[in-house]
Amino acid sequence: MLEIAPEKVAHVIIRAREYNAKVGTMNPDDGSGSDGEPQDVLETLPSDLTRPELVGFINALNEDEQAHLVALTWVGRGTFEPEEFDEAVETARQERTNPTASYLLGIPLLADYLEDGLEKLGFPVEDIESEIL
Repeated sequence: MLEIAPEKVAHVIIRAREYNAKVGTMNPDDGSGSDGEPQDVLETLPSDLTRPELVGFINALNEDEQAHLVALTWVGRGTFEPEEFDEAVETARQERTNPTASYLLGIPLLADYLEDGLEKLGFPVEDIESEIL
């Protein structure tokens, strides 16, 4: 049924959480409080590769894997029910107009939706993520 390895989905979840945790770069001269403190690790810097790595990973997936990733997102979001997963996959294939990575990274709660989608389809996310970490 699922034509993308749950470990690949877990990788996207982990990287999407890292990406969504980032904030805009703070300017120390503007009173934003950036003074080399530990929270600065969450700044999005020009050299930050989180987004490009995630885009590259998603782009490297084959079309079936990308369609399943989108369908999992939709199931997690509640657009489709778990028993409608095949329909969600077919809809993802038919309605694709933009690169999958661009579409998915435009969804603010992507990691949560993917996690919920896996759980709804019976995949224990914590076990899968622990194998990756």
